[in-house]
Amino acid sequence: MRFRPLRPESAPTGALLTPPAPPPARMRAQVLDSVGDAAALRPAEVEVPTPALSEVLVRVVAAGVNQIDSKTRAGAGVSEQICHYPATLGYDFSGVVVQAPFEAYPFPPGTEVFGMSAFPRSPGSYAEYVVAPALSLARKPASLSHVEAAGVPLAALTAWGIVVETALAHEGQRILIHAGSGGVGHFAVQFAAYFGAHVVATGSARNAGWLRDLGAAVVVDHSTQRFEEVATDIDVVIDLVGNDSAHTGRRSLAVLRPGGLLIEVPRGTWPGFAEDAAAAGVRATGYTVIPDGGVLATIARLLDSGAVQVYVDSVFDLADAAGAHAELERGHARGKVVLRVSDD
Repeated sequence: MRFRPLRPESAPTGALLTPPAPPPARMRAQVLDSVGDAAALRPAEVEVPTPALSEVLVRVVAAGVNQIDSKTRAGAGVSEQICHYPATLGYDFSGVVVQAPFEAYPFPPGTEVFGMSAFPRSPGSYAEYVVAPALSLARKPASLSHVEAAGVPLAALTAWGIVVETALAHEGQRILIHAGSGGVGHFAVQFAAYFGAHVVATGSARNAGWLRDLGAAVVVDHSTQRFEEVATDIDVVIDLVGNDSAHTGRRSLAVLRPGGLLIEVPRGTWPGFAEDAAAAGVRATGYTVIPDGGVLATIARLLDSGAVQVYVDSVFDLADAAGAHAELERGHARGKVVLRVSDD
């Protein structure tokens, strides 16, 4: 089943938007001079980026913090694609349009939007202003604060692409989701359950009840149980952990039915995973997020309807981006970690 959205509607007829103040020449940001630990992030004053062609300038109210951010900061992730230093990290944001590419653009100045930056090709969202591609934006869900909305884009778009567009989640399908309580995981559990799949999720004991509330039919405590003893005849494994010291990825091959599908999200932990999967008689693919504003608009409608929820575990001020990274790297965050950049 393909659930494709329409482009989001423009502002309702007669709605008046408050014209935003023109951007200043310089802004606060968190920058990285070279890869390193969380303390490598530092506050700085940098030039406000200038949009070109179809790009949009957004005043950032809140910015999401993702695993790819901390991995990049540490020298993995997309660190090799950073064009120059100091670099401003960050993909997710929620804020207000300041400059639009043309007069009839669906989100005119003053519109509250959320979406993804084009980092590392341009500066990221750990800043007071960000430039973003026009097609990576959607109108912010009315029921969410900017802080909540900033926790959605990358994680929810990744989960949607995996669950809906790659796994083709449907009623009766059996899906195993590793790390179901994380940023991507808690959306993946909800999307899979929404489309009728029987969801088995791995997580900690403290998150078991919460994962069931999100839609998991079975929760495996990874610290006391081996998922192979619980999950059998699985159609799709969504591996958000990778082939770690516990060999989570490789062990997942054994629980898949013949011809089942392994979706391996972390990069670099398991070279040759596709070949190993083929040898085991199953299919395999990686996945990389697609910043599609149309899909994000569909997710926004699900959020506003209450069918899907975002959980923000902790909020840090922009000045404490290092603390946000340290919290994320402790590995116990439920849902999302978010930076508060400015007032609404």
